[in-house]
Amino acid sequence: MCVEGCQRSSRDQAKERGLKTQHVYQKAISSLKKYPLPLKNGREAKILQNFGDGICKILDERLEKHYKEHGPDVPIHSLPCGAGLRRGRSANLATSQPPTNSAKDPSGRGGRKLKRQLGDGGKMKREYVPQKRTGGYAVLLALYRHCQTPGSKGFMSKLELQREAQHLCDKSFTVPDLGTKYTAWSSVSTLIQKDLLMKTHSPARYCLTEQGLALAERLESEERGSEGGWQVEEPPTVDLMEDEEEEEDRGDRPVEATALLASVTQGGSLEPGLRISGKSQAADPDRREDGGTILPGCYDIVLCVDFIETTGGSAARKQELVKELQRNGVTFDIRKLNVGDFLWVARERVTPVPGQLRPPPGKELVLDYIIERKRMDDLCGSIIDGRFREQKFRLKRCGLRKPIYLVEECGSAAAHLSIPENTLQQAIVNTQVVDGFFVKIVQDVRESAAYLTVMTRQLQKLYQNRTLFCRSMEEDGDGGSEGQCSGREREVPFCCLLSFAEFNQGAVKNKSQTVREVFARQLMQISGISGDKAAAILEHYSTVSSLLQAYDQCCSEGDREKLLSSIRYGKLKRNIGPSLSRTIYQLYWTPGPLS
Repeated sequence: MCVEGCQRSSRDQAKERGLKTQHVYQKAISSLKKYPLPLKNGREAKILQNFGDGICKILDERLEKHYKEHGPDVPIHSLPCGAGLRRGRSANLATSQPPTNSAKDPSGRGGRKLKRQLGDGGKMKREYVPQKRTGGYAVLLALYRHCQTPGSKGFMSKLELQREAQHLCDKSFTVPDLGTKYTAWSSVSTLIQKDLLMKTHSPARYCLTEQGLALAERLESEERGSEGGWQVEEPPTVDLMEDEEEEEDRGDRPVEATALLASVTQGGSLEPGLRISGKSQAADPDRREDGGTILPGCYDIVLCVDFIETTGGSAARKQELVKELQRNGVTFDIRKLNVGDFLWVARERVTPVPGQLRPPPGKELVLDYIIERKRMDDLCGSIIDGRFREQKFRLKRCGLRKPIYLVEECGSAAAHLSIPENTLQQAIVNTQVVDGFFVKIVQDVRESAAYLTVMTRQLQKLYQNRTLFCRSMEEDGDGGSEGQCSGREREVPFCCLLSFAEFNQGAVKNKSQTVREVFARQLMQISGISGDKAAAILEHYSTVSSLLQAYDQCCSEGDREKLLSSIRYGKLKRNIGPSLSRTIYQLYWTPGPLS
């Protein structure tokens, strides 16, 4: 049987017995799903993550038992159990497990049906169908309905899926039940395990599998039969425990936003807390949720401080920053930031609603300014271990247009460090001139707090009369959002900003990466390869495989060494040159260890 089927069987047995090894088997299954090549035995599976000696030994024992029962020449890549596994993958990833249903179906026909109905003990297994108004039920229906709409992308992001599925579920997708840590979103992992839902890309995209599409179609038909069609909109309800993240991810709708601005400019009076004259945010929650705008006077500029800046290390020094900000009267919030140390958000003002446990959560849009704070000792350490280069790379890709480096103690403090002061000064200059960051040099924590105070007040003044619109990371990556913003700013003063939830989720450090991104990181580890040079190489050879194929097609050794030398990079369109081209060739084409 296939490796994945064997692992699932072991996991299910451990789960029935209440053993903790079920989590070990589940991790092994997840690791196996990412491996695209066929495996001949358990020993070969040892190269995968979460496959130890014990698991590989079990696989080999079951493979040996299978050969004894069916002969050494029996194929192991086309057994009946593969029918119940994830399509397109189980036929290649194969090894052995004792056949449990061969006596009842020796020919192999009907294996799919038996796999679906019979468990390890021969008992009837019911097909998994989520109960009505549960998280799994709502997710399947929301994805199915999204796929049926014209122009559908076929997938949804996490925030989009939570928003669309919430009205179909009795529990919250973001706020856990009292006394537990589970939300309705926790059922998504079950849907993925049951092969009803597929998760890809980063940020995550969720789509239905063929099995999930069939089940969702059945649930939709039952829903229509019981309610007379889902097109009928239910009266709006107010969720007492609705989470902030769901509110922040409301998409930007240019047509509605333009109509809203036209209504205001044509004479409709505008007051703080009101979207259009006579309609308050609290009194009309549906309008507040659907719009992607925050009007002037309806938000506050708040400084966000990463919690690392207030905990750990020198507690006295870090508490001094907090005390200085409080002394200066700065409104700030301490939270976890996945990139940067300080940034500013425009937080929507909301009016408490009578009868609600807490005020409705307001939107939070991130301003285009983010600060990375560095002491000289920290700067020295980050240059030595490579964090300095990586942090600049992540700041450039975070989606905010104005990154700032705040450097403390740039004088005599560098005299006792392991890197010469001239080298540190050169690194700071390169950060501003070459990388395009704005660098602010201060002497101590007090001056850092003073700079943050001045920046906060300046941004409050800059944005006080601006209408803010929400833009998505996908639109920003395609370049469409920037063009829309530039056209609108000529008419009405406003800004297109990312929601804080989407920004912070997209800036996760250890998120899964594409092959192209990994190749870019590899190239940037080579001395002399900057981001511009790596990007220029990726335009011609997006993966290591394509580069190796190009080397293979070269006629001579000299042609291979000069393959990348004529590639142009940067604004000045300079050539990468023969030296770097030779270095990259030696790294990727040399079969043995480099001398």
